[in-house]
Amino acid sequence: MNEEKAHYHPRNAWWLTIVLIGVLIGCGERSSTIVSIALHPTKPNIVYVATDEAVYKSRDTGKSWERFEGELSRTRVISLAIDPELPATIVAGTNGDGTYISPDGGRIWHQFNQGLQKGTISAIVNQVAFHPHGSQTLYAATTVGVFRSTDGGRTWSERMSGMTEINFVVSLAIDPLNPDILYAGTTGGVYRSKNGAKGWVKVTEGMVAFDAKMASMAMGVNSLAIDPRSTRTIYAGTTQGLFKSTNRGNNWAKIGKALGDGYVSAIQLDPSNPSTIYLATSQGVKKSTDAGETWSLQSSGIDATSIRSIQLNPQDSNSLYIGTNGGGLYRSEDGGDTWTKLPLTPSAH
Repeated sequence: MNEEKAHYHPRNAWWLTIVLIGVLIGCGERSSTIVSIALHPTKPNIVYVATDEAVYKSRDTGKSWERFEGELSRTRVISLAIDPELPATIVAGTNGDGTYISPDGGRIWHQFNQGLQKGTISAIVNQVAFHPHGSQTLYAATTVGVFRSTDGGRTWSERMSGMTEINFVVSLAIDPLNPDILYAGTTGGVYRSKNGAKGWVKVTEGMVAFDAKMASMAMGVNSLAIDPRSTRTIYAGTTQGLFKSTNRGNNWAKIGKALGDGYVSAIQLDPSNPSTIYLATSQGVKKSTDAGETWSLQSSGIDATSIRSIQLNPQDSNSLYIGTNGGGLYRSEDGGDTWTKLPLTPSAH
């Protein structure tokens, strides 16, 4: 399948991928698709990655890895998030088993899925986002809607008021200066809430045609990023290129002529210089230093073309990790100019 022309990659392709991965796991194979990457906020030598078959942790910047076993090995992890206030707490969003939470850096995992479903349909948890000013509050973007937890992820409640056309929510972003403002990326564009996800309004002007047929599947928004210095500015990485809004989503414009309609999986802004943007795309890693006007390909040393995930080191913006679809994990120490592959080599322990 050409993922750039698919209506939406997770719905159209993930189900086939899940079946194939099940076959691989049954044969004892380790996956080289890196689904999610999470870095410790103050100790960037600690790295977590989720592949299509397991979750791994490195304590030495990716030189060696521990593969998590136990309860977590019985499910497929789709997303990872680290508590910004208590970074030993890790949340794993899964393929239909709700969320798993580890309070001790991955040694022990507890399943919490109460409320993460619609009727009899269990949620695939595409992303978990922590409230920036109180990590007991979390939000989850799932295949059956947006959910909120106010007890650290132990129980969840649906927050879908106003999302009348869609259920499939792919990504979330929370305004760091005004956390009551949230954005949800869906299979039908972007929705915005100004009241902590109590209600949502569709904000897709310039992104999705007003009279679009199949509006609920018109535009897959895979990733959202808010400029931390000017939070009215938001970027949306989609199945049809990159969009930018400078007025909190009221209007959008496609940017980066060189990007065209390419599939954008993930976005990272340099927090020390938000005009520097990195994209994970179906055509490699792309970088802009002028807020998205022009772009360069930053894939030297990367064997794979399709980039699935990207994560910037919060302590050093020249240090990045990217995960590929089938090509493994890579790290750059020079702002993406060159990349080194990091095999998931088991540690001595």
